[in-house]
Order: sequence, then structure tokens, then C-alpha cells
Amino acid sequence: MLQKHLADRGHKSGIYPRALTISIARDQNEVREAQRLRYRVFAEEMGARLSGRAAGIDCDIFDPWCEHLIVRETEGGCVVGTYRMLCGANARRLGGFYSDEEFDLTRLDHLRNQILEVGRTCVHRDYRSGAVISMLWSGVARYMRESGYQYLMGCASVSMADGGAAAANVHYALQCSSGSPAEYRVFPRLDLPLRRARPTDPVVIPPLLKGYMRLGAYVCGAPAWDPDFNTADLLLLLPMSRLAPRYAQHFTRTR
Repeated sequence: MLQKHLADRGHKSGIYPRALTISIARDQNEVREAQRLRYRVFAEEMGARLSGRAAGIDCDIFDPWCEHLIVRETEGGCVVGTYRMLCGANARRLGGFYSDEEFDLTRLDHLRNQILEVGRTCVHRDYRSGAVISMLWSGVARYMRESGYQYLMGCASVSMADGGAAAANVHYALQCSSGSPAEYRVFPRLDLPLRRARPTDPVVIPPLLKGYMRLGAYVCGAPAWDPDFNTADLLLLLPMSRLAPRYAQHFTRTR
């Protein structure tokens, strides 16, 4: 069982450190805790249109096939961060990865059994100091190492609140610095209107996306528009062989 401990001294209140633990959800009750957190963040904070039928829960057809990584605040016992992980074998049984709904992944078909897809990244608003997401990344890296997966894949989102200009500029900037080789290129099923880009505007890369770039992830093509979340999603692929050396030890060490 994956389980680590961390004293989060970066909590924004600055009053006292918060002890955190990370583990894989052991039963449906713990999965439900993660899904409630997802609902609070995605629906209540971001205004996303979620398809789940249970009140206060974000769930979909992928959840039963995923492992759910959770970070728990030990004093109060509440789940404050979560990631879900879908392996290639389960994606085949289900009919595809979540990313297949947004992108044509044909060029990655030969890698599917080596891919671990992550998604539904979620951190409680009071715990966004960086410690929780660092724990989640470390947990994913350890899971990949122990399970033998060679590629990490997932979508990173940029808000479409401005109509897509910021998302288009982020795409252009990252395509120049972190664009994938042609053999990893994917194609959006619902295109983002990139003509809205204003090249002279400053490019503000969201922190999570910036973190993936530091790790060495590729941006595998143009963004797709997700109307339910009103975001532009970029497909990211991180070959473990490409993991930046200065971060490899940090994200794979045992705490």
C-alpha cells in the first residue's frame, strides 16, 4: 500500500504545520471522499457541468476502472487532494482512455500498455501551497516505478473565460519550447479557435502545467475544447526516460 507522510509547512494560514498522508483509496467510501472534493472544486468553484447523477459527487464511467490517489489531512481526517490513475490494460477493457474522448490518439496506440493516464487533479482551496500537489506527483511516480509504466499521460487545462486567447497563446509558447516529436502527435476532436490568439499578450502558464513542463513533459499538439469545463485541454506525455534529472530524485524518493 502506498502511504507517505509530510508536514505541510506551507499552509497559507501560517499558523501551524498540517500533517498530511497519501495513499491509494482502499474502498468505495474513500473514493466517494475524493469525488466530493472534485465536485466542490470543479462544479462549485469552476462552474463545470458534471454528468454524475449523485448530488455533490463528481463521478463518471472511468472512476470504477481507476486507482484513486488521495492526500488526507490527518488532524481533521478530510481529503484535501486527489488524482485518479487509469492504466493501459484497464483503458482497453473500458474502451479507451479519458483522453480518447478529446483527442485522436492513433499515434500513441503502440504505447497504450505502457501508459498510465492521470486526471481529475484536484486540491482543496485551503491547501494550494504546493505541498499537496508535490505529494500527488511523488505518489504517481512511485506507483509508476512499482508497476513498470514507462509513460505518464494526461490533459492540462487552461481557462476559456477570455474566449480562448490565453489558451491559444499558452499553446503557441509551449509548442515552441516543449512540442512533441511527430510520432507522439495527437489531434483534437473539438478544435480550439486559435485565431483568437494575441501574440503580443504576456503568456501566463498555469502552475500545474508549468510543473509538468519542468518535469520534461511533451505537449502533443493543439488543444481541444472541453465545453463542460469551459477549458482548453492540452495533451501531455511524459516518457519516464525524459524525466528531468534534477526532479527525478525529488519525485521518486520514499518519504
